[in-house]
Amino acid sequence: MSSRIELKNRGSLIGRAAVTSFVGRQRELAEAKTRMVESRLLTLTGPGGVGKTRMAVELVERSRRAFSDGVYQVGLDSLESGERVASLIADVLQIPDQSNRFALERVIDYLEGKEVLLLLDNCEHVLQATAEVVDVLLAMAPRCRVLATSREPLGISGEYVCVVPPLSTPPLSTQLSSTEQAAVASEVVEVENFESVAMLVDRARQVIPDFAVTPENRADIAQICARLDGIPLAIELAAIRLRVLSPSQLLERLDQRFQLLNKGDRTSLPRQQTLQSLIDWSFELCTPAEQCLWRRLSIFPGSFDLEAAEQVCGFGELSSPEILDLLEQLVLKSIVLTERAGEQVRYRMLMTIREYGGQLFREVSELGELRRRHRDLYLERVLTRSERWCGPGQSVALAATRSERPNLMVAMDWSLHTPGEHDAAARMAATLRYHWVSGSFLSDGRLALERILRSGQLSDLERGTAAWAVSWVCLIQGDHRAAADHLRVAERIAMELDDQVMRAHHDHWKGLHQIFTGELPNAIGLYLQAVAAHERDGRTAEQLLAMFQLVMALTFHGESEEGLVLAGQARILAEAQGERWNLGFIWWISGVCHWHLGDHGAAREAALKALDIQHDFHDVICTAMGIELLSWVAVSTGEYARGWELATAADSVWQGMGTSLRAFGPHIAGTSERSIDFCRQQLGLAETEQPALREILSVAEALAVALGTKPKGRKVTRTEDNPLTAREMEVAELVTQGLTNRQIAEKFTLSRRTVDGHVERILNKLGFSSRTQVAAWVESLRAEA
Repeated sequence: MSSRIELKNRGSLIGRAAVTSFVGRQRELAEAKTRMVESRLLTLTGPGGVGKTRMAVELVERSRRAFSDGVYQVGLDSLESGERVASLIADVLQIPDQSNRFALERVIDYLEGKEVLLLLDNCEHVLQATAEVVDVLLAMAPRCRVLATSREPLGISGEYVCVVPPLSTPPLSTQLSSTEQAAVASEVVEVENFESVAMLVDRARQVIPDFAVTPENRADIAQICARLDGIPLAIELAAIRLRVLSPSQLLERLDQRFQLLNKGDRTSLPRQQTLQSLIDWSFELCTPAEQCLWRRLSIFPGSFDLEAAEQVCGFGELSSPEILDLLEQLVLKSIVLTERAGEQVRYRMLMTIREYGGQLFREVSELGELRRRHRDLYLERVLTRSERWCGPGQSVALAATRSERPNLMVAMDWSLHTPGEHDAAARMAATLRYHWVSGSFLSDGRLALERILRSGQLSDLERGTAAWAVSWVCLIQGDHRAAADHLRVAERIAMELDDQVMRAHHDHWKGLHQIFTGELPNAIGLYLQAVAAHERDGRTAEQLLAMFQLVMALTFHGESEEGLVLAGQARILAEAQGERWNLGFIWWISGVCHWHLGDHGAAREAALKALDIQHDFHDVICTAMGIELLSWVAVSTGEYARGWELATAADSVWQGMGTSLRAFGPHIAGTSERSIDFCRQQLGLAETEQPALREILSVAEALAVALGTKPKGRKVTRTEDNPLTAREMEVAELVTQGLTNRQIAEKFTLSRRTVDGHVERILNKLGFSSRTQVAAWVESLRAEA
C-alpha cells in the first residue's frame, strides 16, 4: 500500500493519466525534479486547466522510487472549507482515528521518520489552512516532502514555486506584421512540433482515429491552438468537438468558446467538464475588488504595463493606488501573466481569461468609460511620442509602439465606431505614420487610415491630415494612383482652410509622388517649398525627411554634388538633435551620391553606417535600400558574386515587406535592374535568372548578409543525425551565445512567442531540459565538424 499512490481519493485523475499520453513539458518536468531535490515544498502554479495536476502526477510517477515509504495524493477539491485539510490527509494515509487527538497530531506522528511524498492537489480554495498544515508538517516530519498544485503559491518559508505555462503554440496570425508572417510562413509545415498541436492531434485521434494534420487544415489547427492559449483542458474540449466539426468550422465558432467547449469527460471534476465552469471557479476565488480589476483588465487586447492598468482601471470603486496590490494578487492567482524584458515588466491575460472578463460587461455600465479611458491613454502616448520624436530615444519609442499595437488598433476601432470620436481615430492613425512605414505594418496602416477616411464624421482638418498621411503609405506600397487621389483631397482641404501646415505636408508627399513617377524636376521644386515651410515652423523631423528625399531627387537628376552638400547639412542637423531614424536614410542617400560620383569607397562606408543604425531600428526600407546600395557598389567594383548575393538579400527584404523596389520609381528601380543585368552577364547567368531566395530573410538575417557578420564560433549546419531545422539551428546558435528569447526575437524581428516555440521544440527534439545542454550540444557538433 505504501508504495502506491492512494486511488480512493480522487483516484480518477490517476486513472485518466493511464489512458492519455503525456504531451510535452519535458523542460518543466526536469526543472521540477531538480527543485524537488533542492526544496521540501514545491508548488506547481498556473491558470485553471493548464495541466498542473497532470504534470504533478507525471512528476510523481517519475519520482516515486526516491520515496521508500510511499507517495500519496490528497485531492483537496472536495473540501468546502479548510477545517478538514489535516483530516483528509489522515484519511488518505489511512491513519486509524481511535483517539481524541487532533488530526494534524496523528499525521505528524505517522510521518515522523518516514520518507514520504505528499501530493496536495487543488489547494487554491483552502490556501490558508493548507499553508498552516504544510508549515507544521515540514517542521515536524523532516523526511516528508510536499508537492502542491494551486493557482497561487502557499506563501510559506522554504516554498519553491514552478509556474506551469500553457503548452507552446504557433503564433497568432493577427498579431504578426507582414514581415513576421512572411518569416514564419515557411515554418508552418512544422506546426505539429508545437506542444498544443501535438495534444490536439493526440486527443482528436481518440474520437477520430484517422485524424491528421494536412496542408488543408494545418493553418486552422495552428490558429485553434493559438486562440485557446495552449490550455490543455480547452484543447481537450475542442478535440471532442472535432467529432462533428471540421477544424475550419471549429475555428469559426471560437468566438463563442464558452458555449462551444461545454462537453468534457463525465468522470472529471464538475469544474473541469466545461470551459465556463473552469473559469467560474477561478473567478469565485477572487475578492470583489480582484473580480472588478479582472473585468476591467479585459479591456486590454494585448500586453500592458502598470501605468496603463492604473490609468485605465483606477476609477470609481477602484482607486489608482489600489491597482498595484490587486494586480499582484491576480498574478499570484495566475489570472494575469507577467512578461519581463530587462527592467521592463509587462502584463497580459490569456485570451480565454480575457474573454471571460469581457462577458461580465454585458450588464455593467462602466464599459463605455473604460473604452474611453483606454483610448485616451494610448492616444496621449502616441501624441507624446510624436512630439518628442526628433531626438534621442526614437528606437525605444518605435519598439514601445510596436509592443502596444493591439491596444492601438482596438482604441482606433472603438473611436471609429463611436459617434463623435472619429476625429480621435484619424488623429491617432495619422500620428502613427512612422510606425506604419518603419515597422512593416503598411497594410495595417493603410487599412486603418482608409477606413477612417470613408467616415462621414471627420472634421476637415483631420480628414486632410489623414489623407496626406495615407498617401505616404500608398507610395511605399507602389500604389501611386491611390496616393495621388489622397493628395488631391489634402490639397483641396488645405486651400479651403488656408492651412499652411497641411499645404507643406501636401507638397512634401506630392514631391515623393513625383520622384516615384519619374518627374524629378517637379519633385525638386515641391521639396524646396516643403523644406522651407518645415524649417520655418520648426518641424525638424519633417524637415530632415524632406531634405533627404530632396537629395534623392537631386542625385537621380544628375546633381549629385549639390545633393551631397545638402546631405551633409542634413546630417549635421540630425546629429545636433540626436535624431537617428532620418540619419540612417541620410547616410544612405549620401552613399548614393558618392556612388554616382564614382567614389565607391565612400559609398560603401556610407551604406554601412546607414545599416549599422538599423541594429536599433530594424527599419525594413532603410535596410533594403542600404543593401541595394552595397550591391551596386560591389558590381561597380567587379565583385559580381558578392553583388548578386546582396541583391538577393535585398529582394528578400522587399518581399517580406510586401512591396518591391519598383514602388520607388523608374530611376531607383532602373538603377537596380541595370546593375543586376550587368552582374548577370558577368556571372554568365541565364537572362531569366533572378536574385531571389526560397525563404524570406528576417531584417536581422539580411543585415548579417550585408555586414558579413556571423554568430560566434563556426556555424553548425544540419546533418542526418541532427533533428533540428535550419531555423532551429540558428536559434540554437544564439542560445549558445547566451541570448535570451526576447533578444533572439529582436535579432530575427519575430514575435517573442514564435521564438519561445522554437526553443521549446529544440529542447523537446533533443530531450534536453536546459539551455546549457543546448549550448554544450552545439559546441560538440562544432568539435565534430
